Formats: sequence, structure tokens, C-alpha cells
Amino acid sequence: MSYINPVIGINWVFRNEQYISEDRSFIVVSNHQSIFDILGQFMLWPVMRKCTVIVKKELFYFWPFGLAAWLAGLIFIPRTNPEKAKAIMAEAGEKIKKEKTKLWIFPEGKRYSDGQIHDFKKGAFHIAIKAQLPILPIVFSHYYFLDHKKKHFDSGTVIANVLPPISTEGKTLDDLDSLLEETRSKMIASFNEINEEINTMKKL
Repeated sequence: MSYINPVIGINWVFRNEQYISEDRSFIVVSNHQSIFDILGQFMLWPVMRKCTVIVKKELFYFWPFGLAAWLAGLIFIPRTNPEKAKAIMAEAGEKIKKEKTKLWIFPEGKRYSDGQIHDFKKGAFHIAIKAQLPILPIVFSHYYFLDHKKKHFDSGTVIANVLPPISTEGKTLDDLDSLLEETRSKMIASFNEINEEINTMKKL
């Protein structure tokens, strides 16, 4: 499906959204390049039905986004208190499993604008294994129309590719690193593929 955001002129092209429309719990992971990723989330929100997001606590003080995020039920994680963060994430995993909610996490931990998918933190995969929930990767193509240094952007197209779920059934925390690497490898392959498609579209 394809949507055009009339305010900023971004054409969002979503692939394989049937995976994310399933009425079940997933740990959704995606690459994180820009604040525009949040727009992509909002465009997918109606398809996902029930979803919440883990974000750093500092965003709560970024008004009015912080207030809107709190009212929407987003989960705030204190990055300066790892033990408290782990407890909040473990509780979130059990809650979404009971409520058939999707939990969206950016496993890179912060935004990267250099056109690469960076190393993943383990939190999302820890939750997925402990709660025995599948991982659902979503990959956003690079924002070629965005100049991060000049803080300027033009209209353009973003492809968001939803990959098939990755099962955690029967996995233990001993499998965490291999699950993380499997997920990241598949996302990098998809990232390269859709970026090639975007580059071809730009030449037409």
C-alpha cells in the first residue's frame, strides 16, 4: 500500500503489511534514522491495531510530543538506570502478551543518519525470548531527500518493508546473540535491497 503525507510530501510505500496486521503480539524492531521514522509508525498505526513503543525517558520532556506520547501509552525507559529499565521492559513484555499488543523498539538505541544499520542493543531480544514472542522486523529505506546537516528536506519516497516474523519459540537467553544477529542480518539485506530500488526510482 502507498500513502502520501500531504503536509511534508513524503510518499510512504509499505510492503508485506499483512504480517503486522495479524491480531497477535510481536516485538517489532526497526532501524532508526530520523524523526521521520515516527511518521512511518503513525502511518502503520491503523494497520497494527494495538501497539505501543519504548522510548527514552528524555523524550517525555520534549513537549508537546512528550505529552502526546504519554497519553498514547508509550513506555518511557530511563537510560541512566539500567536495572529499572530492565524491570520496566520485562513487565512490558508480559503485559503485551496478555493484551495481544505489539511492542515497537528501535534496537540501535538512537538515530543514525549515515545510511547504515548499526549494532543492536539486546533489550528487545531479551523481552522476546523471556515472553516467547516473535520478532517482527520493519526496515525503512534511507531518507535521501533529507539533509541532516542543513536540517532541510524535499519531497521523496520511503519504502517500509515488513519482514516475516522470526520465531522465539523454545529459545532461551543462550540463543539471544544468535537471534539478534539473525534479525540484524536480515534487516541489513532488506535495507540494501530497498535502497537499490529507491536509487533506481530516483533516476527515472
